[in-house]
Amino acid sequence: MARKKNYSLRTMIAVMVSAVVLLVLLILYFIFRNQIIPQTRQALEDKAITIARTIALIPLVSEGLSEGNSKEIQDYTSRIARRNDIMFVVVTDMKGIRYSHPDASLVGLPFAGGGQEISLRGGESISEGAGPLGRSLRGFVPVYNNRGHQVGVVIAGLSLERVERLVLLNEWTIIAILVSGALLGAGGAFILAAQIKRMVFGMEPEDISKLLQERSAMLESTREGIIAVDQQARITILNMEAQRLLRAAGIGGSAMNRQIAEFWPELGLERVLAEGEGIQDQELELGDSSLLVNSLPVRVNGNIVGAIATFRDETELAVLAEKLSGVSVYAEALRSGAHEFMNKLHVIMGMTHMGLYDELQQYILGTVSNYQKEIGSITRQIKDPVMAGFLLGKLSRAREAGMELLLTGDSYLPEPADPQVIHELITIAGNLLDNALEALGELREQPVKRVELAFQYEEGRLLCEVSDNGPGIPAGLGEKIFVQGYSSKGEQRGIGLYLVKKSVDKLKGHLELAAGCGSGAHFIVDVPYEVKEEEGV
Repeated sequence: MARKKNYSLRTMIAVMVSAVVLLVLLILYFIFRNQIIPQTRQALEDKAITIARTIALIPLVSEGLSEGNSKEIQDYTSRIARRNDIMFVVVTDMKGIRYSHPDASLVGLPFAGGGQEISLRGGESISEGAGPLGRSLRGFVPVYNNRGHQVGVVIAGLSLERVERLVLLNEWTIIAILVSGALLGAGGAFILAAQIKRMVFGMEPEDISKLLQERSAMLESTREGIIAVDQQARITILNMEAQRLLRAAGIGGSAMNRQIAEFWPELGLERVLAEGEGIQDQELELGDSSLLVNSLPVRVNGNIVGAIATFRDETELAVLAEKLSGVSVYAEALRSGAHEFMNKLHVIMGMTHMGLYDELQQYILGTVSNYQKEIGSITRQIKDPVMAGFLLGKLSRAREAGMELLLTGDSYLPEPADPQVIHELITIAGNLLDNALEALGELREQPVKRVELAFQYEEGRLLCEVSDNGPGIPAGLGEKIFVQGYSSKGEQRGIGLYLVKKSVDKLKGHLELAAGCGSGAHFIVDVPYEVKEEEGV
């Protein structure tokens, strides 16, 4: 089996362009050969006829033929032949007798070579013939006297060999021009190929093909919608997920090559193109969908050539986050429990070495009883396993920090019909508890540090209350504490309460702050809450 040859991109482009140039030049050659060469012969024929016509109009010629005077005709036609660089000028009478000829000895003899029949009947003609001077291209024109009677014929002859030499010269000129064009085209093809090779970063055809296939697979397999635009903000890339999200928003038809601002002006890719700055984690509405969008400019050699936006439905992200948060909650609970029980094992080991077996028995019984009581209380009051695991982790963390985290005895949280609600409740309760524990952790002289959490469900509504006995929140801050980035504790803070407010708004609930300086903080969250059908109150 013959081995397949792999040619470089530069060679392929050069060969292809050269082949196209050669084909074009061959077509031009046949066009020129069929047009210019016949035109060259036609020009020589016209020259012979024109000279013959001019001589036929000279009175000296017509009068000489009428009077039988050949001397003046011979002298005149000899001068005309020399000045116009033609082979001969012959004047004959109606009987074909020569009145002039380059060879004076032939004057008075009949014209040889034939072809004058048409001109003797008053017409003009062109023909080839052989005479005493050789082969010639001859033009025949009748001569008339002043009364309009034909008295003879003028024959102007061009050497046929010279005509053929001129035609051949023109043909070689055409060939030389075309060959020069072919050489220039081939050179230009190699230069063009080198430029194209640089433009595609030195990649070969198989590399480009593989890259395009991988790019297409990557675009269509990603779960994010992807839209790319050029410098004029026209869409150039639109993957399947982006098309699905657009259709879900009621945007039909093909969006390719359309201005992005026509159907999604809020995306702001024009601003990204103008300012060259990306926009991260932008929350936008498209139809009934809430999308999380990241936009970045596309640069080539430092110049902005377009922009790209990736986006995903926030509902899908929330479901994923809910799964991840459940895993992280259990992981935190296990970590805290493992740390706590390691401390208890150290106590047991120490009491064993000291031989305090009765005290050890009482310690173990008390520890087991407290643990079972805590787990039993959580599982009886909190029916959602994700939230239960989350609270177990928070209880262990509070104990490690030397604080009390209490779930009120009348708390009850049924399992929700929509698991997404638990994700939002974890965000709300988690950030409120973290803020309370952090505030209490800064109080070094306070002997008792307590945080209370309560869940109250009644007739499709859920109250979540978090309170502490810490320093509280200064009066007058109002809604400022819920603004993203606002914090009195330094930079890179001010996120927790912003996320709480965002989750409450998403659940279409209400957030209330009852706070006074020095009396602790008390947050009350009231949200709609639907339970599973099999769940009792």
